[in-house]
Amino acid sequence: MWIAFTLLAAFMQAWRNAFQSQLSAHTSVAGVTLVRFLWAGPLAGAYLFGLYQWQPQALPQWNGAFFGYVVGAALMQILATGLMVKLFQLKNFAVGAGLAKSEALVAAILGTLFFGTQLSLLGWLGVGIGAIAVMLLSSHGHWRQLSLSTVVLGLACGSAFALTSLWVREASLQVGLPFPHRAGWVLLLVIALQTTLLLAYLWWRERPTLTALRARPRLVGLISLTSCIGSIGWFSAMSLQAVPYVKTLGQVEVFFTLLVSALWLKQPVRVNEFLGLFLIALAAIIVIWF
Repeated sequence: MWIAFTLLAAFMQAWRNAFQSQLSAHTSVAGVTLVRFLWAGPLAGAYLFGLYQWQPQALPQWNGAFFGYVVGAALMQILATGLMVKLFQLKNFAVGAGLAKSEALVAAILGTLFFGTQLSLLGWLGVGIGAIAVMLLSSHGHWRQLSLSTVVLGLACGSAFALTSLWVREASLQVGLPFPHRAGWVLLLVIALQTTLLLAYLWWRERPTLTALRARPRLVGLISLTSCIGSIGWFSAMSLQAVPYVKTLGQVEVFFTLLVSALWLKQPVRVNEFLGLFLIALAAIIVIWF
């Protein structure tokens, strides 16, 4: 089941990134970051309500550790999303975005050092192959043009996403409910906190950004919808399986991104991209059968 949730999340994230890239040309980093969560809160609430109608459960018993992980994940995901939007605005975006996908490798290292994650030798092999594949897909032969600032920004983005994922899993493990319910609660609380913080900031510092977002309701809605469905997939998968495995399989997002580029943006697929896709498929197979 974690495999199905991961594939759903990766597919939705590819579309969300494409829509966010479009919006980033018209509004600020904070505005694009807010849009990811703006309508996702009500959708997450409706999803959790539906879960309780389908399978009634008691309300969760929360503790201080749970709220600490929720706050940490919410803040780190805001930072990661903001860094990703900055990558959208760089000329060598493909390379920077590829570096952001270092998330799986960073999650494996941090998870092993600080969160008690246990990976098999094959699991580490899959994570490593996936990292090489993403770098290959992102380079486009332009590594010599890569700036230090892009490297730092991309790795910082990947690290922030990795910490988000690890803290989301830890928060989920604090809730004594079946996996879809505990993932649903974490999702709702994280999104609610993110939306509140970003709305307050924009109202205080960037009110014209809110006006710009109101002028593009269709794009805002598409970003929030794909983001919410993707988050349901990620949060559910990470409540069932260790983060490094989920994120390594989640690198199939690159395949979906190439499909979006080829079919929607009409961009050709290069030879190195086919090789990178083969390596991602190999990494996914290793991770699934670890």
